Amino acid sequence: MKHITKITTGSLRIIFLFLAYNAASQQNIDAVLKSYQYDKDLSHAQISFCIIDAATGKTIKDYNSEMAMIPASTMKIVTTSAALGILGKNFTYKTNFYLPGKTDTVTGNYTGDILVKGSGDPSFNSAYFYSNDSLFFNPLIKKIKNKGIKKIKGTVVVDASCFENSIPSTWIWGDIGNYFGAGATGLSYKDNKFSLFYSSAETGSQAVLQNIKPDYFSKLMAIQSDVKSYGSDDDAFVYGDPDGYSRKVSGTIPPNQKNYEVEAQMPQPPLYFGYSLLNELAKNNLTVNKDAKPIADDTLKVTVLSANKLLYTHTSPSLEKIVFYTNAKSNNHYAESLLKTISTKSAGMKGTTSNGIKAAENYWKDRGVDVTGLHMADGSGLSRANTITTKIQATILSKIYRDSLIYSAFNNSLPVAGKNGSMTSLCKGTFAENNMRAKTGYINRARGYCGYVKTRSGKEIAFSVLFNNYDCSAKEAKLKIEKLLVALVDL
Repeated sequence: MKHITKITTGSLRIIFLFLAYNAASQQNIDAVLKSYQYDKDLSHAQISFCIIDAATGKTIKDYNSEMAMIPASTMKIVTTSAALGILGKNFTYKTNFYLPGKTDTVTGNYTGDILVKGSGDPSFNSAYFYSNDSLFFNPLIKKIKNKGIKKIKGTVVVDASCFENSIPSTWIWGDIGNYFGAGATGLSYKDNKFSLFYSSAETGSQAVLQNIKPDYFSKLMAIQSDVKSYGSDDDAFVYGDPDGYSRKVSGTIPPNQKNYEVEAQMPQPPLYFGYSLLNELAKNNLTVNKDAKPIADDTLKVTVLSANKLLYTHTSPSLEKIVFYTNAKSNNHYAESLLKTISTKSAGMKGTTSNGIKAAENYWKDRGVDVTGLHMADGSGLSRANTITTKIQATILSKIYRDSLIYSAFNNSLPVAGKNGSMTSLCKGTFAENNMRAKTGYINRARGYCGYVKTRSGKEIAFSVLFNNYDCSAKEAKLKIEKLLVALVDL
């Protein structure tokens, strides 16, 4: 005998309300899409989004989700998640310091160089983790003194050969001289950037370069400056060869400012580190030759010395913490360093952009993601040669959500709507506030958001929204996208 379930009037009412609510949710998003169709600022734009049930991987709704789009910094989700998957959240960089020379146990004089073997650590004396140089150098100085060394007769040799010393070939001239155009080096130092400080007067007047920090660069840099006082934003841009010591600065900074900081990409970070270490040794009265000059090269390829020559190993913060700053601060230097790092771990090769791209793409391909439509030119999204589909991004996010080994570390790195980072001003006063976590991205005429949101019904969804080639300002595009983000909570 068949079992027949009796459907009561109350049950029918619940089913009807559920179907009506789901239909209204779809209509809400459809209403936003319809408004885009009549928006003259978007008449030439490419719009794409993909919304996936994070727990099941099933697509809920999409629009142009197979269209190849420029992702800007949302590309970082591909790089950081692959790094967590390949390296593990507890991975640390290890920068080794060797004493290959000889120490006179009577006089305490060490004759020889200090060899520093770079590991590609982007956090090496980074402002995110170290408040001053002494805090960073103290463990090394203590190790030297504990060895009974009183004087060092030699210099510092920095081996940065673990990474290819080059920036991605598709980065544009208008980006590479600025702090956000700092690439990955085999030995990074102080976030691979330096600062120029300006004073400005009334609107339209010439801003005056007052100082350069650190002092090391004030003695070396040749600066051609044409910065005006205008507006309310930092629109000063730095141009120059990444390895050279000449820079041109042009654009505008706000009027009536003192010590207004403009950050720039640092030339030759390994060499600056060598000078910094020699300076720290001198401060501690450990050097003999005060005129010693460091040697730094990315082609030295010094053979790793025996364990008894190892003086000290600097261990970085965990990858989980590095990924946090990569995504939360949208740090291009960190992202490019992670990309080169995964190429050394997955293929055992020199850290290069091209090898890192292969490693990231293969990582997700091996986990069932159809990566056709993904064309990576870098790991940070700074290049306009990058393309990806919103379907790929949302699929990756869904797979991360279901991976207990990487989800927590990755999720914690995403800014929260209405609360912090680049999501601070978004979705304020809506249900999405504090319920949406997303990586944001912006370069000229390309803006995007991808991450997770908890809906009113309690469902976790993974989403990607990308806009390219709109005719309005970046701020106006942000407000238009916000309408769609707010509508996601009703799914």
